[in-house]
Amino acid sequence: NVESLEGMVRLVRAILLVTLICEVAGAVLSFPSFARDHMPLQAVWLSIFHSIAAFNNAGFDALGGGQSLIPYQNDLLLNLVTDALVIVGGIGFLTWEDVKRNRLHFSRYRMQSKVILSATALLITIPAFLFYLTDFADLPVGERILASLFQSVTPRTAGYNTVDLTEMTDASQAVTILLMLTGGAPGSTAGGMKVTTLAVLAANAVAAFRRREDPQLFKRRLEPSAVRNAAAILLLYLGLTFAGAAGLPTAG
Repeated sequence: NVESLEGMVRLVRAILLVTLICEVAGAVLSFPSFARDHMPLQAVWLSIFHSIAAFNNAGFDALGGGQSLIPYQNDLLLNLVTDALVIVGGIGFLTWEDVKRNRLHFSRYRMQSKVILSATALLITIPAFLFYLTDFADLPVGERILASLFQSVTPRTAGYNTVDLTEMTDASQAVTILLMLTGGAPGSTAGGMKVTTLAVLAANAVAAFRRREDPQLFKRRLEPSAVRNAAAILLLYLGLTFAGAAGLPTAG
């Protein structure tokens, strides 16, 4: 939606700066955790690699062997740093700009930023609460909270895990699949059908239940084209999901 070259240059500069700051900070904060188990140079490499992968919601397993971050299940610092990198990368570049400009004045945010931040908060807290109730009962309370939070943050295209996913309950695995399908925000490093699409569909469902003609978000009426686009995206992703599960080719 940037309409001028000057605005585009400013946006790209801001994206590069924020990306660099977040990835450097993530690497520095991750280093103590990796340094406990690896030689210094290897720990530096793992910290940089992990920070970049987490911020970009890429989910590459830096340790190899399919263990992801299971060896660091009870590492508070690495868990929280990874969560933060995934969230910041997944809310989108324009949302950063809104947060920087308006700070804590949420009412001044663009509608898209309000939807993204609200939906992201709900998609973290609700699954985390569910995971805590249904899984990880063998862990101490602190580690159980940490694992529940981590598994609610990372499925939306980041793909890390600190627990054995095959040991989770069927309900939790189903929720994880839905989180993977949803993804992050538009204009972010995350994939998926986007949290804004889910929010539009939810608003449309609420309007139907209340017998309202037009769905609304934050007291703003949604255009019919937005609802149609959201429904089309959902059908597309469901089609690709079922085709992939059936072993059918999904790309040329």
